[in-house]
Amino acid sequence: MDFLKPRYMPMNRRRRIYEGKAKILYEGPEPGTLIQHFKDDATAFNAKKHEVVDGKGVLNNRISEYIFQHLNDIGVPTHFIRRLNMREQLIREVEIVPLEVVVRNVAAGSLSTRLGIEEGTQLPRSIIEFYYKNDALNDPMVSEEHITAFGWATPQEIDDIMSLAIRVNDFLSGLFLGVGIRLVDFKMECGRLWENEMVRIVLADEISPDSCRLWDIKSNDKLDKDRFRRDMGGLVEAYSEVARRLGILSESDNPPPTAGPSLVKH
Repeated sequence: MDFLKPRYMPMNRRRRIYEGKAKILYEGPEPGTLIQHFKDDATAFNAKKHEVVDGKGVLNNRISEYIFQHLNDIGVPTHFIRRLNMREQLIREVEIVPLEVVVRNVAAGSLSTRLGIEEGTQLPRSIIEFYYKNDALNDPMVSEEHITAFGWATPQEIDDIMSLAIRVNDFLSGLFLGVGIRLVDFKMECGRLWENEMVRIVLADEISPDSCRLWDIKSNDKLDKDRFRRDMGGLVEAYSEVARRLGILSESDNPPPTAGPSLVKH
């Protein structure tokens, strides 16, 4: 397939398709592809809190690449094709379903606040929640009734999304457990991939410490974006620790935040 070996075009000559809080999408080198660029911006509370953190985008690009490639390898459908460079990935163009899908294994964040459950409580089973992607409304939580009534997804698509969420959760839980990290919860997004007349639901966006809550199994140290949300500091160091445990950063590397991470070449 030709699009697996794209011609590379400098960023300033590509057409920008979309810019979000943490990523930019550019026109891809072949029809049906996009280039996903990871920024260093850190945001929380729907961008009410915002900083630029040197090296974050590089780490998220590599961690997300690692996870999506492994998901592709076990047959989970995703938009990911391959990484292009330190900050960019080649992805398939999809129509994003306007939902954030949150899978929770341990009580934390808004679930603890909403239901008065102590943070860190193991849930009786994994819980899947849906939030309507709308920054102006602060991404409100919605039910399957809302989703089907307003046409955001069909009942079959909801089934496909939930099936994907369970598979991704099983994979991520095992992956992180193997490197001494507890997967508390994570957010994922899905898209419709058009293949001729057929359309299927695939995993899109990214999976990184920006979109997961990751706690060290022994110490419960937070290795995710809560360090930024809660003014704990050490964001790049925490993300670097996740990358190191996954084998993306070499054990000897201890990059200062301003220098950007030194990454293992595979």
